[in-house]
Amino acid sequence: MKRKQWQGWGQGEQAQQHYLIQPRALAGGGDVRHVSEFLRASGWRDKSTADGPLSMESPDHTVRIAYDPYVLPGGWTIHGAAIGQQEEWWAVLGRQTPVEIVAGLTDALTRPRSAHAPNVWAPLKEQRWRTPPNAGHVTATSPDGSAWMQYHQSPGGEAMWWSGAKDEPGNGWVAQFAPSTPMHLVQAFSTALASPEPVMRPRGRVPHSTRIQTTSVSVLPSQLSGWQQARVTAARAATWARNTARSARPSTTERSHAHAGGARARR
Repeated sequence: MKRKQWQGWGQGEQAQQHYLIQPRALAGGGDVRHVSEFLRASGWRDKSTADGPLSMESPDHTVRIAYDPYVLPGGWTIHGAAIGQQEEWWAVLGRQTPVEIVAGLTDALTRPRSAHAPNVWAPLKEQRWRTPPNAGHVTATSPDGSAWMQYHQSPGGEAMWWSGAKDEPGNGWVAQFAPSTPMHLVQAFSTALASPEPVMRPRGRVPHSTRIQTTSVSVLPSQLSGWQQARVTAARAATWARNTARSARPSTTERSHAHAGGARARR
């Protein structure tokens, strides 16, 4: 079988106009494949039906992620089953939550949990989010006032995390986390939310808002696919490394030993 010699990217391509958008929280939903392709490359099963909403399941069947834009209000639903000491949990994110922020949470589901205690506020403080005093709850607000993260405790003592973003006309999104949602996942979300890095949207998909700043860039289709493929390749490499390390672990099954006197120890 003959293979065509690779001629490099950009042969005969037409550059397309895209826009870098800041703040990222007001960039609009974006392409859901930014989330789904990473999960698929990390070994998650795609259980979506034809022409239906996105539905993904973790390799151990304990977490399900769905995206349904066809219902109101629509958006992302993430559900984790109870396992061990971890209670059942969920997270709901609005349809206009930027996929880059959603991925902060969903990417973390594919990685081992850090040994360090999670701190949801730390990424926000690093980016100079304000935390004005409030008697009922604690709220951190982005420097431009467009996004927020809130820890709310009900009179009954139940704690809840809320987040969201909104522009002047009131367009935006809201995210809500169950009290039992693992804190390292909430921190992963807050890290992506507070990131100062802009996100890219194609022409025609830029929100009409005076609160955003846009920078026009010309991008080749091959560049876009290359960036997307790099993210998928990184997920596959990390998954392979984890699976290899897991299979290389020595067996923990104890064997019987012969004592000096020749008798075998019994358990």
